[in-house]
Amino acid sequence: MAKMEDEMKMETENLDPDQGSFSVTDDSSQQSSPKLSVTELSKELETKSELIDDKEFDIPQVDTPPTLESILNETDDEEEPFVLEDPSLLNIDNIDTHSYDTSSVASSDSGDRTHLKRKKKLRDSFSIHGSVIRLSLLKGISAQIVSAAAKVDAGLPTAIAASSLIAVGTSHGLALIFDPNQALRLCLGSTAVGAQYGAISALSINNDCSRLLCGFAKGQITMWDLASGKLLRSITDAHPPGTAILHIKFTDDPTLAICNDSGGSVFELSFKRVMGVRTCESRCLFSGSKGEVCCIEPLHAKAELRDHPITQYSLLAMASLTKILVIGLKPSLKVWMTFPYGRMDPSSVPLLAWHFVAVQTAVNPVLAFCRGDVVHFLLVKRDDSGAIHVTKQKQLHLHYDLINFTWINSRTVVLLDSVEKLHVIDRQTQEELETVEISEVQLVYNSSHFKSLATGGNVSQALALVGEKACYQSISNCGGQIFYVGTKSVHVMTLRSWRERIDHLLKQECLNEALALAWSFHEGKAKAVVGLSGEEQKRKAVVADRMVEILIHYADRIMKKCPEQGKIQVMEQYFQDMVPVIVDYCLLLQRMDLLFSQMYDKMAENSVAKGVFLECLEPYIISDKLVGMTAQIMKDLLLHFQDKNLMANMEACIVHMDVTSLDIQQVVLMCWENHLYDAMIYVYNSGMNDFITPMEKLFKVIAHPLSAGKSLSDEQVIMGNKLLVYISCCLAGRAYPLGNISENLVPLVKNQVFEFLIRLHSAEAPVEEEVYPYVRTLLHFDTREFLNVLALTFEDFKNDKQAVEYQQRIVDILLKVMVENSDFTPSQVGCLFTFLARQLAKPNNTLFVNRTLFDQVLEFLCSPDDDSRHSERQQVLLELLQAGGIVQFEESRLIQMAEKAEFYQICEFMYEREHRYDKIIDCYLHDPLRKEEVFTYIHNILSIPGHSTEEKQSVWQKAIKHIEELISVSPFKAADLISIHFSDQIEQIIQNLEDQYLLFQFLKSLLDPREGVNQDLLQLSPSVTEQFIELLCQYDPEQVLETLKFLESYRLEETIQIVQKKQLYEASSYLLEKKEDIHSAFLVMLEFLQRKLSILTSEDESSVEVPSLKAIEDTLAKTIALCQRNSHKLNQQQREALWFPLLEAMMSPKRSSSSTVLGHYSEFLKNLTMQVLNNMAAFISLPLILQRILQDPVYGRGKLGEIQGLVLGMLDSFNYEQTLLETTTNLLNHDLHWSLRNLKASVTRGLNPKQDYCCICLQQYKRRQETSDQIIVFSCGHLYHSLCLMSKECGIESKGQIRWTCFKCSASHKGGKLSEASSELKRRTPVSLSQTSSESLLDPQQAQAFDQLCRLYRGTSRLALLTELSRDRGGEKHGLLHVSQGDSALNSVFQNETFQLHLTPPPPLLDD
Repeated sequence: MAKMEDEMKMETENLDPDQGSFSVTDDSSQQSSPKLSVTELSKELETKSELIDDKEFDIPQVDTPPTLESILNETDDEEEPFVLEDPSLLNIDNIDTHSYDTSSVASSDSGDRTHLKRKKKLRDSFSIHGSVIRLSLLKGISAQIVSAAAKVDAGLPTAIAASSLIAVGTSHGLALIFDPNQALRLCLGSTAVGAQYGAISALSINNDCSRLLCGFAKGQITMWDLASGKLLRSITDAHPPGTAILHIKFTDDPTLAICNDSGGSVFELSFKRVMGVRTCESRCLFSGSKGEVCCIEPLHAKAELRDHPITQYSLLAMASLTKILVIGLKPSLKVWMTFPYGRMDPSSVPLLAWHFVAVQTAVNPVLAFCRGDVVHFLLVKRDDSGAIHVTKQKQLHLHYDLINFTWINSRTVVLLDSVEKLHVIDRQTQEELETVEISEVQLVYNSSHFKSLATGGNVSQALALVGEKACYQSISNCGGQIFYVGTKSVHVMTLRSWRERIDHLLKQECLNEALALAWSFHEGKAKAVVGLSGEEQKRKAVVADRMVEILIHYADRIMKKCPEQGKIQVMEQYFQDMVPVIVDYCLLLQRMDLLFSQMYDKMAENSVAKGVFLECLEPYIISDKLVGMTAQIMKDLLLHFQDKNLMANMEACIVHMDVTSLDIQQVVLMCWENHLYDAMIYVYNSGMNDFITPMEKLFKVIAHPLSAGKSLSDEQVIMGNKLLVYISCCLAGRAYPLGNISENLVPLVKNQVFEFLIRLHSAEAPVEEEVYPYVRTLLHFDTREFLNVLALTFEDFKNDKQAVEYQQRIVDILLKVMVENSDFTPSQVGCLFTFLARQLAKPNNTLFVNRTLFDQVLEFLCSPDDDSRHSERQQVLLELLQAGGIVQFEESRLIQMAEKAEFYQICEFMYEREHRYDKIIDCYLHDPLRKEEVFTYIHNILSIPGHSTEEKQSVWQKAIKHIEELISVSPFKAADLISIHFSDQIEQIIQNLEDQYLLFQFLKSLLDPREGVNQDLLQLSPSVTEQFIELLCQYDPEQVLETLKFLESYRLEETIQIVQKKQLYEASSYLLEKKEDIHSAFLVMLEFLQRKLSILTSEDESSVEVPSLKAIEDTLAKTIALCQRNSHKLNQQQREALWFPLLEAMMSPKRSSSSTVLGHYSEFLKNLTMQVLNNMAAFISLPLILQRILQDPVYGRGKLGEIQGLVLGMLDSFNYEQTLLETTTNLLNHDLHWSLRNLKASVTRGLNPKQDYCCICLQQYKRRQETSDQIIVFSCGHLYHSLCLMSKECGIESKGQIRWTCFKCSASHKGGKLSEASSELKRRTPVSLSQTSSESLLDPQQAQAFDQLCRLYRGTSRLALLTELSRDRGGEKHGLLHVSQGDSALNSVFQNETFQLHLTPPPPLLDD
């Protein structure tokens, strides 16, 4: 062994000392750190829960942080391949690779190398979080492992354990111990021991790094002193012989360890030293006979958490193939929790991992366990009574199967999936931070130990299946680092510090991503943060300094990599992609000094970059996020917008700027020249406190065209609207276009604006200018809006003397301008007086207006000599009255003038005030635009409560008086109104109506149910209905038959007389049939048919038109339908009385017509005769039909050839039906035989199980020894123990026998019951199988066979089709023409998708 160590140390000396290193927590560092109690630690985590201490990860402090240039220039060692200095070490011919199954799944087991070419990192998470982890090759350790395999026959690595030292076990029984500098410290064991004990299958180092436990593939356990390298114990009897050690773990108690063997048992090893003799006592904690355990994990606490109350229990988590157990080893053995997995893939690997986590200001252990793609988190707490409680936390659902789970800290976990990809997950948000493929590690798998190949492979198949992907001993974590052992190397994975993550992005030229990541560190939103400690402001300052460095470099890089001179669009696009990033982050960091000094100076070197920079400022200026701009920047910005002709952008920016530092006159001139009126007003107001000059400028533009009577241009209309809004803002104390005027300036501004508006003349006024030009201009521009502005201003006025004077003054000026001038329209004058009426109606009104002015306005609006703008004048007067102006008029005179002017809405308004509701009906009837609204008005008055009885009576009488006029307006609405409110007066109303056509329309709306009037409210005598039918026969005879089908309250005899008088044959026949006088109804239709036939056979050919042929055919069809509907109710003699006259009628034209006339229509008549014969054959026997034909004089003269076609046609129909019956019988017999044959074959078929283990307990059926247990195999291939099925309630006892159902396939497992499944089967069973008794219940095996048989049909059976056809044909044959078949159509087999015909388009024609 000493010789091996010397050889290994010589190899270490030949290695480059800078080939890599790892940091571990040694004893000295642990002892020097202050020890905190659990209470103190909880308080610290509560106050600084978002901080992560560097000490947790042993990240070395850097005295001088690297500069950005050094980071960008240095090479990336992480991507360099591992190259040994001695090429001979790569010779693997001498390595024993066939003895143990230790190769990587990705390298050999999968057989697929294509995934090695995939990208290492997912782009989406990389762009958000950067590179979170660093996976490094430990070159020193890796080289020495390869060297040991080649020179001392150490074998391949099989296990690893990490603490302040790293222990690597090999396939030939050696344990190689390395220190933090990757130097070989010890080589424990020998190849001779390896030959005896087998490979090292498990390793464990205790807390103080003084002892090493080694478990071997043949079951032995050794303990080594890591200080001296001495063998302290060799344990061979701790567990049953012939089983490999799968796990061996030290607990926090150095005298206590746990081991797990390939038999699935777990043992506690207690180390003692008595009288200088070291001993080991073994106690079985869990027997493999009760369920095989394949993973164990004791709870380890760090030094600062050793006094946590839960550590006294020495908790141990165990994972078997079916459940999770948490037990306490101290003070006595106790099971604290059992948690079953549920159903999952039996090949998935159970995983366990403990970690102390701060939850709700307290630190408690959390157990993560998973098997498959769901991770469960269990919070373990101890209450005051000493009991342990387990609480389920939020689950983590994944889209891949796991083979390893590792806590890297309390917030971040690292997962390894079955295709050897590492996933870094933030536990709280469940967000995936990074994905890295580690197939190059060639991870070692422990499958040979789980199969116990070294001892003969005596393990269960379930455990061997789990072991296919087991890598428990190949991964070890310590101090925030995770070590992965491969077939020829060891890798370490650590979290990068926040600086390293940013620098990593910078190396890859991902500056935008680096800035985004740095900003997330600044805002505290980043995940897996390492290296940021201290107060929040301190952390932000550190990150901000780093971001400033990146921004300066970013700006330099932009200018250096600017595209060469070429298309200006290319340069603009380049800078538009780059420059906004600098502006955004400078503003986010609130570094205006950096933005407007260094950054702007750099951008100013390129005119395109400068323009893009200035344009980027616009959104921040508009949102008021950019303050403190220098005068030079503002000047350059305005000049840039002017040069680019971006006037709208410039105006939007100016109204948000502090313009006091600019040349105001120059800015105003520029705004006026470019029509930027908002900006001009803002500059005058904010720059010079001048609120009048902008109004003067705008008035000059719009006053002249308005005074000249010209129409305004669009530009002038915009200016006028801005002027109104500006005046409104000034009078309301608001700044234009946004903000508020300073409070001390508000009274002054209001007074200035009012004084301006009421000026007698404008400055520099011409001689012909009218008085009050400003008020006059605004009234001409938009009277209504200007008055609205004044109304809003009057609302804000305080009731002091000056305010009252201003209001009265402006009102007097308005009256003087508008009343004494004829230039204003009635609408404009009405707007003024409406405004005045509203002001006068206020309770605190102080205005005075001469009442004679309102009389003048009334005369003006109601002038009968002027018929123009009638509706406009009426609407203006109505608004005036509604605004309160009615108090200014004498009401009787107002009504008189409104009636004279035909202002019916004014009359309605006045009558409603006087409650003269009956007069309002006249207003509606006289108003041509609102006539139909009278019905709604009458209905509301008569039905809505709130009106007196006298008022309702007057309206009722008025409506009765004008009822004929109401009907003429809308018969339907009148009928609806009368049916509700005048139902007892209907007959009187009918008698008083003189216009017969109006009466017909009224009765149609009243009585026809299709019109929508509620028939339940009507109680009319039959004579009214008969009167309506008579009018209907007169005005719309074609609708008589359809209407009779809907009407009910009429007398049959009287109605028959009415329709017969009008010679409406079809209606007469319908009524006679309804009377059940079938023969008379038939005679009417027969007479109608004979009349049409007589026209056809007349000598005058010119009187016969083609449409008459269609009429004859339709009449015959209706006559045949009449006979069909009633034949089933008649006896044989009565049937003959119907069908034979009809046949005679169709045959008689041959006797009475000449051969010339008959020649034209012979074929037509022959077809009609055959139609009659075919239909009557269903009700009259064939001999009687032939006898009647032969007795006919035409056919009885011995000319058999004339009737040959008729007789042969009847015989062909008989032969066809006979053949159809025989064919159908043969097909049904064939279907029945086929069904029974296949059903018998399915039931008697042998069963072939899919697997040899129970689908419920996952154990082989051979291992169960219970005598009462039976093996149940189903036709689906699933196999079960009978006791397992019974526990799942899958057995139904019937008549002393148990009928089993498959747990996986039965309907009971999917939410239904067996009976429901049986009923579903019956519903889906084709009808050809319906001969099976519905009372019998198939057993599950028969039901499954029956279901399989149903699936063979691939469509609807023949019997189902025939049944459907017979039902439809039968309904047609019996004449059930009016029976709704909607429900049957929905369930018809013809609606089945499998029955429908699917056509494909024809192939395209090929051109020649």
